[in-house]
Amino acid sequence: MPVIKTIFAKTAAFMKGKGTFVALAACIAAVGGAGIYAYNRTVDTLNSSLTAKKPETSSRAELPAEAPTDSVLKDDSLTSELEAISKVQPRVFPTSGEILVAFSNGELVYNETLGAWEAHNGIDIAAENGCNIAAMTSGVVSNIWDDPLWGCCVEIDHENSVYSYYYGLSQQLAVTRGDRVDSGDVIGTAGNTATAEIALSPHIHFALKRNGEWIDPVQFITPTAEK
Repeated sequence: MPVIKTIFAKTAAFMKGKGTFVALAACIAAVGGAGIYAYNRTVDTLNSSLTAKKPETSSRAELPAEAPTDSVLKDDSLTSELEAISKVQPRVFPTSGEILVAFSNGELVYNETLGAWEAHNGIDIAAENGCNIAAMTSGVVSNIWDDPLWGCCVEIDHENSVYSYYYGLSQQLAVTRGDRVDSGDVIGTAGNTATAEIALSPHIHFALKRNGEWIDPVQFITPTAEK
């Protein structure tokens, strides 16, 4: 028993002397625990914030995928516009001579050759025999024929329901049916073969149709237009 009492006495003395260290250790442990707790709370808060913003991030991520689509549409639009511009060619008169007889717009005018009143559905342009006659604008030669009154005739389809007609040409044409021509291309020469207007000075009869109706070439092409 004395031995046991001695042990307890020494242990109590030891603990009494070390009390300050124990308190300090307890404080350190408490501070450490508080730090860990604060750290865990901060991590949880950040995770919650990131999770809440995921839909917005996902939505923004889709934007780059839409950009190429817009670019393609713009490119297609530009290409179509350039193609349309490339098909446009100037309108020119088939020859630069004086207009002898104007378009009558359905009104009757006197034809000296035939001695009759009739509508003049085109214009008569002075052109000496052998003078080059040019296509009004781009198109396809859709018909060639000989007419007893209008001589050697050429029809050109310019698309968009516009056709041009050249009467009184010589038989030596520079085109055949189905040929594609550009604005100002020579289709033949003047021949003064239109016997229906032979009383006039040498000329060609030039006429235009749009949507099946005769129109005034002077309104469709400026009279001074030449190539």
